[in-house]
Amino acid sequence: MQRLINEILERAKADRQRIVLPEGTEERTLKAANQILTDGIADLILLGNPAEINACATEWGLGNISKATIIDPENNPKQEEYAQLLFELRKKKGMTIEEARKLVTNPLYLGCLIIKNGDADGQLAGARNTTGDVLRPALQIIKTAPGITCVSGAMLLLTHAPEYGKNGVLVMGDVAVTPVPDASQLAQIAVCTARTAKAVAGLDPKVALLSFSTKGSAKHEVVDKVVEALKIAKELAPDIAIDGELQDLQGLLGKSPLLKDFKAVKEGQVWCTTQNLYQETTSLADMIVDIHTILTEEEPEDQQNFIYRLK
Repeated sequence: MQRLINEILERAKADRQRIVLPEGTEERTLKAANQILTDGIADLILLGNPAEINACATEWGLGNISKATIIDPENNPKQEEYAQLLFELRKKKGMTIEEARKLVTNPLYLGCLIIKNGDADGQLAGARNTTGDVLRPALQIIKTAPGITCVSGAMLLLTHAPEYGKNGVLVMGDVAVTPVPDASQLAQIAVCTARTAKAVAGLDPKVALLSFSTKGSAKHEVVDKVVEALKIAKELAPDIAIDGELQDLQGLLGKSPLLKDFKAVKEGQVWCTTQNLYQETTSLADMIVDIHTILTEEEPEDQQNFIYRLK
């Protein structure tokens, strides 16, 4: 498991990105930022009052925060430039320039505008803010990828069992964002989760659309939705191996001929909420080491970025 994390870190070092951290005085965020700057993993932009950020860094003994760029949302030389950008993006939705000028002092909006303006490459937030608050400016300013209309989250599971997934690594989605996806949304979630598995974990994804039915063993409108989602997903991404509908244990144990190396994509309701999936796969739960949540391109309101250490 540590090997995968190390590989991700090495890829980040080799392609250093400019990442905005809007919650610049939040303790976990600032401590993680210090480690990232110490290890040279990324170039960071911290948003917040510089005096407060520096005071926190001193209090917590963080010696490398000075390597970050600190932008004060209340006293930003580019404030008017970003306000004009936001106004142009949202004026057809009724936003006024006065409203735009007010919003650019909100760190979550400012971070997205910095990215949109080409001054940064990404943003990480959610330690203090709900997913809904984090996503709202992202959807208004950065928007989803072409062909994607919904947002979702993916969860990286690292287990002690190499027979699951690729050497014990699996990816699940959507874990918390769209509670009742329609067939089109479910198909997009499947495709985006597969792409996340490849981009983040370096996996060759094999995707299972999970349900409480396996290949017609149960009849229900929810099952029909998964069957339809499978058709749509194959059209969206014919290059990705996708199968369904499958019950969770069927998928995890590779009963589908496509799924000898398995990355799980859940249906999004009934048996396939994250909680119930764990309950139904207790043999797997005993082996879970880490769960890392990743926001993909597709995301309401109560999910935060997190890492759970279960064992």
